[in-house]
Amino acid sequence: MDLRLPGVRGLLRGPRRMVAAAAAVVVLAGAGTWTAVASDDTPPVRRTDRVMDMGDGVRIDTSYFTSGGSGRRPAVLLAHGFGGSKDDVRQQAQDLARDGYAVLTWSARGFGHSTGKIGINDPEGEVADVSRLIDWLAKQPQVRLDKAGDPRVGMAGASYGGAISLLTAGYDHRVDAIAPSITYWNLADALFPNGVYKKLWAGIFFSEGGGCARFEPALCRMYDRVAEAGEPDAAARELLQERSPSVVAGRIKVPTLLTQGQTDSLFTLAQSDAAEKAIHAGGAPVDVDWIAGGHDGGDMETSRVQARVTAWFDRYLKGDKGADTGPAFRITRTGGVDSTDGAAQLRGATADTYSGLASGRRKVALSGGEQHVANPAGASPPGVSALPGLGGSGGLAQLSSLGVGVSLDFPGQFAAFDSKPVGGDLQITGSPTVTVHVTSTSDDAVLFGKVYDVSPDGTQKVLPSQLVAPIRVDGARAGKDVTLTLPAVDHDVLKGHRLRLVLASTDLGYASPAAPATYTVSLKGDLSVPTAPGVSTASAPLPAWVWWLPVAGAAVALVLLVTGRRRTAAPGPDPELAEVPLQITGLSKRYAKSADRYAVRELSFRVEKGQVLGLLGPNGAGKTTTLRMLMGLIRPDGGEIRVFGHAIRPGAPVLSRVGAFVEGAGFLPHLSGRENLELYWRATGRPAADAHLDEALEIAGLGDALARAVRTYSQGMRQRLAIAQAMLGLPDLLILDEPTNGLDPPQIREMREVMIRYAAAGRTVIVSSHLLAEVEQSCTHLVVMDRGRLVQAGPVAEIVGSGDTLLVGTATPVEEPVVEKVAALPGVASAVRAEGGILVRLDTGGSAPRLVAELVRLDVPVESVGPHRRLEDAFLTLIGGTA
Repeated sequence: MDLRLPGVRGLLRGPRRMVAAAAAVVVLAGAGTWTAVASDDTPPVRRTDRVMDMGDGVRIDTSYFTSGGSGRRPAVLLAHGFGGSKDDVRQQAQDLARDGYAVLTWSARGFGHSTGKIGINDPEGEVADVSRLIDWLAKQPQVRLDKAGDPRVGMAGASYGGAISLLTAGYDHRVDAIAPSITYWNLADALFPNGVYKKLWAGIFFSEGGGCARFEPALCRMYDRVAEAGEPDAAARELLQERSPSVVAGRIKVPTLLTQGQTDSLFTLAQSDAAEKAIHAGGAPVDVDWIAGGHDGGDMETSRVQARVTAWFDRYLKGDKGADTGPAFRITRTGGVDSTDGAAQLRGATADTYSGLASGRRKVALSGGEQHVANPAGASPPGVSALPGLGGSGGLAQLSSLGVGVSLDFPGQFAAFDSKPVGGDLQITGSPTVTVHVTSTSDDAVLFGKVYDVSPDGTQKVLPSQLVAPIRVDGARAGKDVTLTLPAVDHDVLKGHRLRLVLASTDLGYASPAAPATYTVSLKGDLSVPTAPGVSTASAPLPAWVWWLPVAGAAVALVLLVTGRRRTAAPGPDPELAEVPLQITGLSKRYAKSADRYAVRELSFRVEKGQVLGLLGPNGAGKTTTLRMLMGLIRPDGGEIRVFGHAIRPGAPVLSRVGAFVEGAGFLPHLSGRENLELYWRATGRPAADAHLDEALEIAGLGDALARAVRTYSQGMRQRLAIAQAMLGLPDLLILDEPTNGLDPPQIREMREVMIRYAAAGRTVIVSSHLLAEVEQSCTHLVVMDRGRLVQAGPVAEIVGSGDTLLVGTATPVEEPVVEKVAALPGVASAVRAEGGILVRLDTGGSAPRLVAELVRLDVPVESVGPHRRLEDAFLTLIGGTA
């Protein structure tokens, strides 16, 4: 099918298209269901739900909102974001209806209750559907008409819904005003920036859509092809460009309010910049608003933005020339936190004209000679900038909105060039640029550029908006000068701070070449920084200490990704521990900015080959912190961890002998289980034979299900597939964090058998779990922690059958004050209430006869006394009932 523009334009814009579309729309649900939405002090809103037949079996679920009298009014089409439905914009629709608009919402193809394949705003699919909805609006008695068949109509929407607003304005001349937000102008540039595949966001895109089967076949084939190759081809770019607003750039002639997010690694500020330039060149009014949030989280400023959208429509749909639509250019700037609720403090900066991304450039000299950067095999471990898919979480969203966050660059995998301390505050507004010379041992190179704001003492680094700019350098073997356009940001660099340009070989969000290579990088000029001098801030800047206050909390909010980056030499291997999978000695980790509060304190234990070790402890015991130190994700403050004699540091080579399952794994739902594992292993760049795929799969026990698409898997099967992925390469030490979460009893039993089979060959498994009965059956040894310290370690049988713990059976339940008296008895270490009596752990010198005598003295109705045999009882006794 030819989806290129000339034929599509003729189909969608001519009078013959309108007749054909009108004939195609069939209301399947009759008059629909009318619902009144009102409160005591607001007028009621009438809602009608209809399902409309668009032809070819496509049915679109819609809702129509009106309020007030029977007079005609402008209409607004409200579009939802990707993965959502019409219900997501219901509240805004009701508000607009009360403000005097007829509002139509709908679920796009493949979403909500609408049918059809997802075309990612295919001009012949989703865009044509909207034109048919406009046809329907033209027939409604409440809607104002500019002429027969031409309603007065505006469009608004975020992300996916913003793009359909732009596209419809280009394809259908009846649209009169639009207000797209946090959206794309060119989807190919958004997902394949500078020829580099934005793999995590692309994977989220297709997962949110429900898997490849729900997309148009051409899109599914494109995704499979690019995901496997790790880089886009010309056909992939063309396919996405055909569905991008940029393709109708010269035809958008309506007033446009562009709202774009500053914390957005999916659709960056460069996307709205390109849209503004194109629409403004066509003569239409364009205002630009940079909000604090975006797809990576932060404050979306929903109330303010929706009020501005309403004012925009009031002026350009209702004709209210007194409506305050705001400044031509507005930037939300973030400064510190509100001490009362921890919310980010926002203030506006404005300009009478849009300044773009390159105004008021200033040169900043950088220092640093020629540097070598390693691209590791499989591009692993990757550096970290943005965290796609985590933007909705509260703490991360606040940090993102504050302009601070946690980034990670692995030693040896990046080059750094520093400026001198700036002599006065430097406001960066736009995209810095720099020219560098790149040489590679391979034909091509992929680098990720970013600019840090470094505090005077060098202890704090902020990556503004957590953004990075990728670039593919073709023909790098011969050496090439490359001008890199860095991410567009709005960031205030305080006096005395330095700028640091970092060029890294890997990034978590993107695909890098799998083959190892060494890049040589050197500077060819100064860093050029845009300052947008025409933009003025509404209020004076906050004191410097307020700006940097949130940084102290960043490590706590994202401890999983924080690592110290002190360049200390790692201790040499210990030959006496070469056959010991794990030895932890005196391990300690303080809470951030605390001198005496510890997450883990003086922890020591040893794990031998063939053991299945259960790591137990109540919430806050330090289990997760210990595992993250073990995996090299965070550094301890004291002590050491040795795996097969080698000290653990971030990126330590011995970590290749460690497999980990932490918080599940992401799979491509349209691929089979085997295909997912094969794709994962190919991405590591290691030889296929080293995967031991068949052995890992046999241990996981998935059988014939391996040939089925992952989307058909149960939760238990997905868990086993994730553990099979962790087992690839048959690592000598396997770490499993809560592997039975979300599983039913039969699935838990299957998972137990997987762990036992894996350790049976002499390998070692460490499992953290809160299911004590399951740990008792699957583990050979235990480490029990409480408040960061080791409570007890040893074989399960020894801990469960410990003779110093007694179960005192009582005729009637014992009250808590009596239990406290028992705990205070001489020779008693602890006592807690248990089902049927009291669990008592004896101290040194304590004995059962003496205990019974004291219990009788306290009038405890003793029926029996004997050693307990349940891990749960032992656990509660060991930690004193604090779980």
